[in-house]
Amino acid sequence: MRPGMVYIVGAGPGDPELITLKALRRIQEADVIMYDRLVNEELLSYAKKDALLVYCGKAPGRHSLPQERINENMVAFALDGHHVVRLKGGDPLIFGRGGEEACELAARGIPFEFVPGVTSAVGASSSAGIPLTHRGASTSVAFVSGTSCHGNEQSVRWDLLAHSVDTLVVYMGVSRMEGICKEMIAHGKPPWTPAAVVEQGTRAEERIITGTLGTIYRISHRMNVKNPALLIIGEVVRVREQLLKLAADAQEQTG
Repeated sequence: MRPGMVYIVGAGPGDPELITLKALRRIQEADVIMYDRLVNEELLSYAKKDALLVYCGKAPGRHSLPQERINENMVAFALDGHHVVRLKGGDPLIFGRGGEEACELAARGIPFEFVPGVTSAVGASSSAGIPLTHRGASTSVAFVSGTSCHGNEQSVRWDLLAHSVDTLVVYMGVSRMEGICKEMIAHGKPPWTPAAVVEQGTRAEERIITGTLGTIYRISHRMNVKNPALLIIGEVVRVREQLLKLAADAQEQTG
């Protein structure tokens, strides 16, 4: 039996309307959908009635399925001739382990295709009114993971990031936010640098917390911020304040 096709698909940052047309079509055609925790389950309503839905969710410190088992199941479904959608939050190739899964498929001779998605940094920052680049404020941006692979806490060079980019977006950094902010300040980033946390970005439950590099952890802790949330550091955070003020002034003038 010829193996089925596997589509490694980005579901976008949370709002189901931000999924791409191509991704939606793949969902509608799939025999098996293996979906992650951050995927909006409303998207599963577009699946065929007889499609098999397999939850592969991972929360910090709690994995529904280990990555090795996910790989094994994905390969097994494909070898049985099923067309599989591996559905991931955001974009599958930005902190989504899509590349690792593709390597497993390639090694087994299983055909696959990547379907890009709107990554969480882009979706959440736009939804919050924070441009990642902005003339006069930022011409560079970096995405980093706040957690470390294989327990290597030195995998992120905060000393370099403190000076090499204008805007820094930290994924999966809630549990280490205090340490990240301290690292950046210790390596020369001014504590008054604007910072924001976007919790549940693009979803109805979205919360946007702003402060500075020196205060954002205390504010977020007081407000009980939980994952999923992004930490954004840089002058671009001030643009949100400018937009809110301009909109308020315009509304006041128009009565």
